[in-house]
Amino acid sequence: MAEKSADPHQEWFRFWESASGFWRGLPAWRTWLLSAALVVIVILQLYVQFRFNYWNRDFFNALENRDPSRLRVEALLLIPLCGASIALAVTSVWGRMTMQRLWRRWLSIQVIEYWIDNERYARLAQVQDQEMIPEYRIAEDVRIATDAPIDFAVGLISSLLTAIIFVRILWNVGGDFAFSLFGRSLWLPGYLVFSVAVYSGIVTAAIVLVGSPLTRVIQIKNQAEAELITAAHLLRDAGERAAPKLPDPEIRYGIFRALGDTLRQWRRLCWQLMRTTLVSQSNTLMAPIVGLILCAPKFIAGSMTLGELTQAAAAFTLVQSSFNWLVDNFNRVADWVSSLQRVGGLLLALDRLDHGFSVPDRETTTAPIGSVTLIE
Repeated sequence: MAEKSADPHQEWFRFWESASGFWRGLPAWRTWLLSAALVVIVILQLYVQFRFNYWNRDFFNALENRDPSRLRVEALLLIPLCGASIALAVTSVWGRMTMQRLWRRWLSIQVIEYWIDNERYARLAQVQDQEMIPEYRIAEDVRIATDAPIDFAVGLISSLLTAIIFVRILWNVGGDFAFSLFGRSLWLPGYLVFSVAVYSGIVTAAIVLVGSPLTRVIQIKNQAEAELITAAHLLRDAGERAAPKLPDPEIRYGIFRALGDTLRQWRRLCWQLMRTTLVSQSNTLMAPIVGLILCAPKFIAGSMTLGELTQAAAAFTLVQSSFNWLVDNFNRVADWVSSLQRVGGLLLALDRLDHGFSVPDRETTTAPIGSVTLIE
């Protein structure tokens, strides 16, 4: 059975109250320096992507003109562009995972020491109406809660800058579009920009509508996983003669019951992910095709070269991907929100164990990092 959750707003606030300490204080200068390096990497990646977009145009124009000398130049230019793209991608992975590892280390220490302090771990185990399973939340939910925000921040910055840069390309390359409607001649300035905004809005609305239950489904699934771990621990303790006084058959049945519940929740998650994948995969397949279809009339009319057509179609795909960041990351956002609320719920439960003082007067959970030796 899933736990009765506290107010999600309280869980969010409580999580960030502790987790944001990683970004505060004098030692945080290294964190901000690494953050600035990640932003620089994102900008350099976008510049390379920008150059690739123009390389795409020039290469296909050379093909259309059957210009072998120009094709050789473009082929040679592809080597440094690919090298720079690969090097920046590898560096980005290092930067993101280093930041994630350091933040997870920092927050895990805070939660563990707060759990241990004042024997809260023992008192929490005596609470019968909640199954917090702090081990699972510290090991798994803290990881997700600190991994995802770094990826989201890098992705959002990249999406914002991509939209700014490539919307201009769409506007300039696509130009205006003239058409007739009910016998009247009309024109639409920057029609590709207008089209990508409408297309992205439709796809984003679809994923929000279809995927709205996902966060709750993931929360229940995670709780079922934690209860399966607890049932396994109970069986192990029974073998070591350290379990509570429960009949052995009941303990053995408990692990199979927990397994059955876990598999049922995974089935629910499977059906929910199938629905969101239907939207996201349809968008992945359709976006490049829509861009080509929108550019095809101007290419056929001779007002757009083959290189410009491929350039505009590629820019359309990049811009819609930026606008549809939520579509591409919806499943992970839901997973992150679930873990964030579970870590916040654990901290709130530990807070409630200390009767006699209010949250504003509660001693901060920040502990000296040097008190625990971990590999950095």
